[in-house]
Amino acid sequence: MTPRRGERPPVPERLPAPVVDAHTHLDACGAENATDVAVLLDRAQAAGVTRVVTVADDLPSARWAADASEWDERVWAAVALHPTRTSTFTDADKAELEALAARPRVVAVGETGLDYYWDYSPPAAQQEAFRWHIDLAKRVGKPLMIHDRQAHDDVLRVLAEEGAPETVVFHCFSGDLAFAERCLEQGFVLSFAGPVTFKNSADLREAAAHCPVEQLLVETDAPFLTPHPYRGRPNEPYCAAYTIRGLAQLRGVDVADLARAVSATAERVFRLPTATSDLSTCEALR
Repeated sequence: MTPRRGERPPVPERLPAPVVDAHTHLDACGAENATDVAVLLDRAQAAGVTRVVTVADDLPSARWAADASEWDERVWAAVALHPTRTSTFTDADKAELEALAARPRVVAVGETGLDYYWDYSPPAAQQEAFRWHIDLAKRVGKPLMIHDRQAHDDVLRVLAEEGAPETVVFHCFSGDLAFAERCLEQGFVLSFAGPVTFKNSADLREAAAHCPVEQLLVETDAPFLTPHPYRGRPNEPYCAAYTIRGLAQLRGVDVADLARAVSATAERVFRLPTATSDLSTCEALR
């Protein structure tokens, strides 16, 4: 992946209601230990991003994410083998991932799925690993967090063939309105990252504008995909505040109401303890 360059964006004014960053990579943001994690989360909290799900893409990252979720009460974790890393996927890898996925502060199996943009792993290996992760999510009873890059039809086909888990989240949703409707009809949750704030992402913005709040999450995918107007700069969880404001403007709703509704969705999806979510807000934003 292309490294981020330049200074971090400024920490924006604190949101009027807290929001959850549904997908970030704290280790890739430079965190190595509990002190580093606290620094990142303190910066996020100053912007109103009060909780995060830190996500793994390989075995060392999965171990780290599961541990990091126990260092700070604001951090939760998701574990899986990223589709681009599935060219080798051993029984030992699977056993370790299954043990990590069972830990109480690991709230999702992910990110898994299909990536046909990169050629690090052949499609057959990706699909086999994806099927295994789908089964794991069902066995541990946790949401499936999907990475889908240029593989929309195959992702839906494999989900249909295997039987989707109760909760499926499309991380960094990248489809248009037609694909969004196919996902929403099946009850899947769409998580939007910085690209939804880009003016040249018309199809993605149309999908985000029509997504029901009960199926809508916000994420950073930090340190990548920094939202407008800081595209290309290093991303961090606090930048979810820029994305939620951009989404509120796009949808023509109050920022505080949208933040509460998105947090309520995150709490339901990941089974997080209820914080300040106002479930009645969801009704108001439908």
